[in-house]
Amino acid sequence: MHVRSTAGDAYGDDFHCFFRSSLKPVQAIPLLEGYDDLGDDELAIASASHQAEPAQLEAVRKLLARAGATADDLENGLQEGRPDGKVGHNCSGKHAGMLAACRAHDWPLHPYRSLEHPLQQRVAAFVGDAEVGVDGCGVPTFALPLSRMCEVFLQTPPRIRAAMAARPELVGGIGSADTELMRARPGWFAKGGAEGLFCVSDGTDAWTFKVEDGAFRGLRPALAHVFGIDEFREIEVRNSREEVVGSIS
Repeated sequence: MHVRSTAGDAYGDDFHCFFRSSLKPVQAIPLLEGYDDLGDDELAIASASHQAEPAQLEAVRKLLARAGATADDLENGLQEGRPDGKVGHNCSGKHAGMLAACRAHDWPLHPYRSLEHPLQQRVAAFVGDAEVGVDGCGVPTFALPLSRMCEVFLQTPPRIRAAMAARPELVGGIGSADTELMRARPGWFAKGGAEGLFCVSDGTDAWTFKVEDGAFRGLRPALAHVFGIDEFREIEVRNSREEVVGSIS
């Protein structure tokens, strides 16, 4: 486990990896800049890695309507086992938010996921100098040390932070670590990313956690250790029969 924070806390190395979905609250900034009437649900789902729960799908469709777009305009592709085609993809809220941002700023709708598109150039400006790759949903992603990720995550504007804190169930969903942390720490905002990455902030400082093997099983006990969240201290391990066969603490 590697941890860095803007408060100076450090465990392990200042690991260098891709930001993945933990960047989503920052990727939602162009959406926020384009409108003055966004609901908490729209900003939360634009920052989400959702589980295609009914309220989450409804929020995605609300952003698509704002953009004057349809599911066919989403450039995130399909995700096996998810309902509702492209809308059911766990990144569809981010993509719908990007379409709405393009509409507000009079940018071309397509290809909004290209690094050369004005939308992605705006996001890249928040990140600064970084190695650029392509994320699982097709948009650019950026490789940085964990300490720098903390600084970038803190650029999330108060309006987006407040929306995520107000609607944590849209950001992740049932059983999601970011949703549950925001419920355990009201007013905080958090966002998980692929390969065991997790960013969290109390609004003043930010922390980035990286599980070195990329699995999430060790994340909650680490969060419990750093933040004193009792309900995260021990995680049951269950087999395919739903029998408890061990624990992680």
